[in-house]
Amino acid sequence: QVQLVESGGGLVQAGGSLRLSCVASRLTFNTYTMGWFRQAPGKEREFVAGIIRNGNTYYADSVKGRFTISRDNAQNTVYLQMNSLKPEDTAVYYCAATQSIAVRATIAYNYWGQGTQVTVSS
Repeated sequence: QVQLVESGGGLVQAGGSLRLSCVASRLTFNTYTMGWFRQAPGKEREFVAGIIRNGNTYYADSVKGRFTISRDNAQNTVYLQMNSLKPEDTAVYYCAATQSIAVRATIAYNYWGQGTQVTVSS
């Protein structure tokens, strides 16, 4: 059974940084598009960033220039470096995997992690 395990969340002050990690197991990692999504209380889950097999990256407008997604295929791991964090970035962040190239579409993802909480204080 495929497993995605996120880590790295926590409490940080506005302007600070966090690095999220997601380790995948029981899938051929380098054949998957990997995405990060987030869900704030009372809101729908939304796309944050994605990276496809060839390394091309995609970002939501709200995080462009502040967040960076990367992957290490040898370690079956995808990262999300988050800089210049804002209170509106507060959410549960989820890692997800798909073999589709529809990188921004929540519905395209087959596998999801359990989520990690990110809280940004003002």
